[in-house]
Amino acid sequence: MGRAWLYSLTILIGLWISATAFGGLLPDNLAEWPVNIWCWSVFGYIYKNTNRKERIEMITVLAFATPMELFFSEVWNIYEYQRGLMPLFVPAGHYFLFDLGRIMADKMKQSLALPILIPFIPMVAYGVYDGSDTSGLILLVLVLVFTRFGPQPRLYASMAWAALAMEIVGTQLGNWTWANEVPWTGLTAWNPPLLVGAFYCFGDLLVNMTVVRFEEKATVGLHE
Repeated sequence: MGRAWLYSLTILIGLWISATAFGGLLPDNLAEWPVNIWCWSVFGYIYKNTNRKERIEMITVLAFATPMELFFSEVWNIYEYQRGLMPLFVPAGHYFLFDLGRIMADKMKQSLALPILIPFIPMVAYGVYDGSDTSGLILLVLVLVFTRFGPQPRLYASMAWAALAMEIVGTQLGNWTWANEVPWTGLTAWNPPLLVGAFYCFGDLLVNMTVVRFEEKATVGLHE
């Protein structure tokens, strides 16, 4: 099984198991544990068998995704998890989605990065017009800026769609719920926000910049 299928099935089935307590077969307080164990086992297996660069990427994703998740859900309160605190499988899931987006990006022509974002524009316009997702305009601008000027345009474009797909599944199952009124801003948002991928694009940019720095330091060290 290729990684794309592994990640996709892990996300889809894992979210279902967590949301429904395995269709009611598990006590609710144990619902997340099969997913926790599976996700971290997969993460550990990949980490053990991959190269140094990907290991740096994996650790970097965890280092950024975990505090960002806790800030967004526990401090800013822009979304709330089904059982309160962030499930333990979420940080590993962030890496799966990151790598899945990268796989998708590798199959995309560079020239398509911006055009595949065009369908978002009328939907964002509608959300702003009727007032139900005024934050969408800001998120759209961010995604377009990342894609136009960032170092990995295809990745950001892919993540916009991959993140939306995952968020639709998660919100429909009830794994988490986005606030309709964005705290501190006076803005509104859909559940999930249409351009939720902007948050993932930002995270991917941080990961890319960090890994490049590590690689530069490693190269300098080899020549000293």
